[in-house]
Amino acid sequence: MRTYLDIDLAGRSVSREELHGERIVRAGRHYIARTLLDRRIYEVDPLSPANPLIFSAGPFAGTNFSNANRLSVGCRSPLTGGIKEANAGGTFAFALGQCEIAGLTLEGACPDWTLIRITREGDVAFEDAREYLGLGNNEVARRLFERYGRKISYAICGPVGEYLGLVAGIAFADTDGRPSRLAARGGVGAVMGVKRVKVIVVDQHKMPTFHDRKKVMGAVREYGTKLGKEAAIDSFKRFGTAAVGDFTNYVGGLPVRNFRVGQLTPDKESFKLGGAHIRERNLARGGQTAHACMPGCMIECSNVYADEAGKELVSPLEYETLGLMGSNCGLEDPDDVARLNAVVNDLGIDTIEIGATLGVLMEAGQGAFGDAAFMMAALEDIRAGTERGRLLAQGAARVGEHYGVARVPVIKRQGISAYDPRVIEVTGISMMLTAQGADHTVGNLPGFDCNGKTTEELVAASLGAQVGAATADSLGLCIFGRSVTDTNPELIVAALNDAHGTSFDHSFLKALGREVLELEWAFNRAAGFAESDDELPDFFYREPLEPSGKTARHHADEVQRSLRELLSR
Repeated sequence: MRTYLDIDLAGRSVSREELHGERIVRAGRHYIARTLLDRRIYEVDPLSPANPLIFSAGPFAGTNFSNANRLSVGCRSPLTGGIKEANAGGTFAFALGQCEIAGLTLEGACPDWTLIRITREGDVAFEDAREYLGLGNNEVARRLFERYGRKISYAICGPVGEYLGLVAGIAFADTDGRPSRLAARGGVGAVMGVKRVKVIVVDQHKMPTFHDRKKVMGAVREYGTKLGKEAAIDSFKRFGTAAVGDFTNYVGGLPVRNFRVGQLTPDKESFKLGGAHIRERNLARGGQTAHACMPGCMIECSNVYADEAGKELVSPLEYETLGLMGSNCGLEDPDDVARLNAVVNDLGIDTIEIGATLGVLMEAGQGAFGDAAFMMAALEDIRAGTERGRLLAQGAARVGEHYGVARVPVIKRQGISAYDPRVIEVTGISMMLTAQGADHTVGNLPGFDCNGKTTEELVAASLGAQVGAATADSLGLCIFGRSVTDTNPELIVAALNDAHGTSFDHSFLKALGREVLELEWAFNRAAGFAESDDELPDFFYREPLEPSGKTARHHADEVQRSLRELLSR
């Protein structure tokens, strides 16, 4: 059994619902999509109190099941106007699971800024949060640990979320207590700001109960053993996500200077924004090259990046940040990106969206590509909430409109992730088709050989990746474990059945992911999205990308036609 909390913020009351079996399992992204569609939230202003904010943990949350403590946060996105599930690591889902809480929904808005306190017994208290207003996330976290002790987790609405900046995410504690794990995309932090909830604090407690605990723990061990034998997992542990940069730079699909070229340098040895160089530099400085973002994770693809004196600069330093805030803005040194990344984490904002935004700002001639000082000044404007800062906090699409910029890398008004769709075609198609806005995590296949492939073939590859990602997001699983998860469905299904007394067969996983996609597409259609909203920005079709000389070759109408044909089979 798990408890679900519906929290009425205006009335400061809590309704509790007991969940059993299948209702515990259909969590995360699936729960968000079903709930938002059934409640017709597509009719609701995203920046109104009527937009619910959902926090949903997976069915293994609270255990040491490797990469199974991810959290889904959902609402109608104020950035895109469509459905949004933002996914985060950290300890918050772990803490909810240990309190045997499946999730919670924030309804309405508090009359004043509030801290919500959830104890290990499941009691909910509403406390005054005014002392935390305007503070950076690091200081808020320090005060929370000072007041409540270290055996807690938290969710923080940062200072940008307070004034409803659409680049605002929600920050969660990592395994060391840093507010560095973000549900970053889509403006979910602005929705938390609308509700005037500054912080949610949850106790950590104990391993939750299961239908057959002994068998679940056996599955945990078996899954861990399989992870340990995977070469891809070893690579993640050694080089982290930054290794993707080595690949995208090599194939010419790296975003450079607002997606103007696809390669920072042809010389592997001089490329500093990739995993190989960053690992070598970090080891020499005494940094931590492997770090788990959530309890129990054996992949450890995160890191703690140190400066020349061996002092922590930021944790983590990851590929999407290196791509969008690094090469996309003309930076070439990871130290520069790390310093900016640390400020962004303290503000609790999306590194992808803000990197795309700053690239557009440079495109508008407001600053020079490669000027880290200009970027830092822009971030401080965002922190202070100046007139310019509040404009930049609205994201790349709106900043592009303000300055009349033609080259704005967005789909559905959300910044494109660090994969140029002219070269990394399957990921580009996933970003086109998803209801989430341009989001690589919905179906990322950067290494897929696209040469000579038809649109239908690439859409088929994208759909498979999308289904797998949606399944993982609905079970609280990290997609980086897919080399084991996708090839061992019987193990996952058996673990679910043993955990919650269900009787799923191996077909359940794909069916779950497929249903998520159908629900999300239905929501966006009801919200007014059309096929044309899936089109890439025009410059991707017009401008050949150096050094490959490729242009985008897949338009929304053909991509959608191929998808419809696949879905009808």
